[in-house]
Amino acid sequence: MDLLSGFLVGFLGSVHCAGMCGPLALALPVPGGGTLTYVYGRMVYNAGRVLTYAVLGAVAGLVGRTLVLAGAQQIVSLVLGVFILLSVLVPLALKSLSPSFTLPARFSMHVQAKLAGLMKRSSILALFVIGLLNGLLPCGFVYVAMAAAVTTGEMYRGVLFMAGFGVGTGPIMLAIALAGKHVQGGIRRRLVALAPVFTAVLAVLIILRGLNLGIPYISPAVSREQPRQQQHCH
Repeated sequence: MDLLSGFLVGFLGSVHCAGMCGPLALALPVPGGGTLTYVYGRMVYNAGRVLTYAVLGAVAGLVGRTLVLAGAQQIVSLVLGVFILLSVLVPLALKSLSPSFTLPARFSMHVQAKLAGLMKRSSILALFVIGLLNGLLPCGFVYVAMAAAVTTGEMYRGVLFMAGFGVGTGPIMLAIALAGKHVQGGIRRRLVALAPVFTAVLAVLIILRGLNLGIPYISPAVSREQPRQQQHCH
C-alpha cells in the first residue's frame, strides 16, 4: 500500500518535477548509439533518481520509527502537515522567517558542480550518476514526500513510499527527456503553477493521519500502547 501511495503522490505531483527538473532532463548528455541506446540512457537516469529517493525514504522511515517508539508520531504528523500547508498558503511569510543555512547551500553547490562535470560525459554510467545526484538537489516537493514517508513509522515502509514516489515521477520526467527541446518553457511554467494544489492536498492527508480518526488508509487508528510493548520486548 505504501508503494502505491508513494506512486500516486509522485505521479499526481510530477507536474512540479516537470518545471523544476525539466531543464536538467532536457540537457542530459546523449550516449553513443541509436534510438534504443538513447531511450535506455534516459531510463537509467530515472533509475538513479528512484534509487536516491529510496535511500532518502529509508532515512525518513527510520526517523518515523524513532518517533513511534517515543510516542510522538501523531504530534509530528500534525506539525509537519500544518507547516507544509502554511508553506503553500503563506510562502512569503515563511520565507522571511526561515534562516539561511550555509551547510545545505554548500552541499547543493557541491552537487551542482559534480553534475556540471558529468553533463560533459556521454556514458550510461554518467547518466545513472546524474540521476543519483539529481535526487539530492534541493526540492520542496521531495521534502513533502519525505515528510509523508516519516509518517509511515517504519524504515522499509519509508523505502517503499519513496521508491513509489520516484517511479510515479518517472513517466513525465522520461517524457520530457525524450521530447527534448519540443517541451517549451511556457508549458513547464504552467505545470509548476499546479504544484501547490497537490502539495496542499498531501499536507491535509498528513494532518488527517496525525488526527488518528480511525479512517482506513487516510487516518488509521494508532495504538498508543504498541510502542511501549515493543520497548519491553527488547
